[in-house]
Amino acid sequence: MKNYFALLTSIFVLSGCEKVLFEKDRASADPLVNFDYLWNEVDKKYSYFELKNIDWNAVRDTLRPKLSSQSSEFELFEILATMLNALRDDHTNLVAPFNVSRFNIELRSPANYNARTVQQYYVPNGWVTGPFFHDFLAGGQVGYIRYSSFMSSFSGQQLDFVLNRYKDTKGIILDLRSNGGGSVFNVPLLLSRFTNERVLAGYTITRNGPGHSDFSKRESFYITPDGSVRYLKPVMVLIDKGSYSATTFFAVLSLALPNLTLIGDTTGGGGGLPNGGQLPNGWRYRFSVSQLLDLQGNNYAEDGVPPQIPASFDWSDLTRDEIIERALQELL
Repeated sequence: MKNYFALLTSIFVLSGCEKVLFEKDRASADPLVNFDYLWNEVDKKYSYFELKNIDWNAVRDTLRPKLSSQSSEFELFEILATMLNALRDDHTNLVAPFNVSRFNIELRSPANYNARTVQQYYVPNGWVTGPFFHDFLAGGQVGYIRYSSFMSSFSGQQLDFVLNRYKDTKGIILDLRSNGGGSVFNVPLLLSRFTNERVLAGYTITRNGPGHSDFSKRESFYITPDGSVRYLKPVMVLIDKGSYSATTFFAVLSLALPNLTLIGDTTGGGGGLPNGGQLPNGWRYRFSVSQLLDLQGNNYAEDGVPPQIPASFDWSDLTRDEIIERALQELL
């Protein structure tokens, strides 16, 4: 994992600080030059061509003729955004001074989380400890913990307090629905509290050659027990299409821990590490350069991790959360 995390530290951070095209450098401003540059960078480094059965040559042949050296920067952005969105990957973006492209995978399936329902009818007096919103359910028999974003860091003391509060429950519901991801470093910090043994949980491979199937050797990912408080009883992990990136990473690795169960809808994917750079005209881009595999070598992280127990939210009755109710059935 050393090389993987070294690469992780170089993840491209989206920035809107670029300036508009400079007339003095006409070559770098040529739309065709920028199209060819981005197409070639993706061709050499993107990690999911074969898994998604993407004909990248066909994408180029369809879109390049729509540009000319006289195309406006707005026309260029539209074509480049269309090209990147052909990858069907929310870790793929183009950043210009006036817009940011995105695929928006969460919008392509029904939502399965309503914060108002949870807060009003399940945890109206929920405690807030760092990024965790939590309280007892079912007369104190079950703990509910909402973690809304892996962007939100937490201390060991905060996690100790939360887990210790529910030490006498039958189980915990960990709600990761609509958690769009964030720092992958927070994933093992959380998973480390649900095991007493060091567990091999998955593998990563990174694109490292010109061929679409050229990848590095597998690098193992282990979950190592940590912290003074650990919870080894059943944990129902709630997921949906809004569970993306680091949350998909969490879902894949959780499959190696027998006390964790995924309930809800298939995650949104995002198991590939994003990296990127700058076009000749100064615009920024990023796309996935690695893959995440489970212990059997399955690579469904980009298409989403399916739940072990399917459940969906019924929007006709906002007084009830069917996914929480299904998790309670498993615990009580």
